[in-house]
Amino acid sequence: MRLLNIHTLKLENFLGDVPPYAILSHTWGNGEVTLQDMDRGDLDKKPGWTKIVGFCKAVVKFFPEPLEYVWVDTCCIDKTSSAELSEAINAMFRWYQLAQCCFAYLEDVNHGTSGSVGDEFEASRWFTRGWTLQELLAPRAVDFFDHDWNFLGSRSELAKRISTRTGVDEETLLGGDLSLASVAQRMSWAADRQTTRLEDMAYCLLGIFNISMTMLYGEGERAFIRLQEEIIKEYDDQSIFAW
Repeated sequence: MRLLNIHTLKLENFLGDVPPYAILSHTWGNGEVTLQDMDRGDLDKKPGWTKIVGFCKAVVKFFPEPLEYVWVDTCCIDKTSSAELSEAINAMFRWYQLAQCCFAYLEDVNHGTSGSVGDEFEASRWFTRGWTLQELLAPRAVDFFDHDWNFLGSRSELAKRISTRTGVDEETLLGGDLSLASVAQRMSWAADRQTTRLEDMAYCLLGIFNISMTMLYGEGERAFIRLQEEIIKEYDDQSIFAW
């Protein structure tokens, strides 16, 4: 597992015991920093680098215990390696579970320092993306931040609003057992979400159902069929046939 050192802003590899780390949840935009960019340098020219540096500073400022490492999907995975990408996607739910905290960066929310969180919170693009569903549910704690890294509130503090926006019940948001939700219920949470690649609408649900699958980009809708087949093997739950 690769982690970014908060102090040196350099990547480090860990094969055995992984040190405590914070993890970022965000939506991708133009100019994201890749693993290859980290090797080449000239990072200041990429908008994604500003986001990464802001995340590191926010962890130092807001997390109550000292942390030395963070994980960011854009630069901590070698996406040019299909084998590594497949391994990472299957492990990602677990990586979010094991993080000390998850900071959700809502780049399109400009809250400022006002006391209450406005309606733009629910309107954020973050709530429409497929991958952010597991990033909402897997971590032990999720804190939300606006464009300028102002703290908006924690998942527990905003649970009622998040539940209304996402359809995920408050009990699950507050740490309830995900396995108690039916297959159909979990599928419904993703129904209105989108991914850039068609296959990712299946792959982003692997952790939600505790399923492992090989990644076959280019298979299109077949990915979702394979996911359904794996769910049928794993669960005695007839609600799958509603999907």
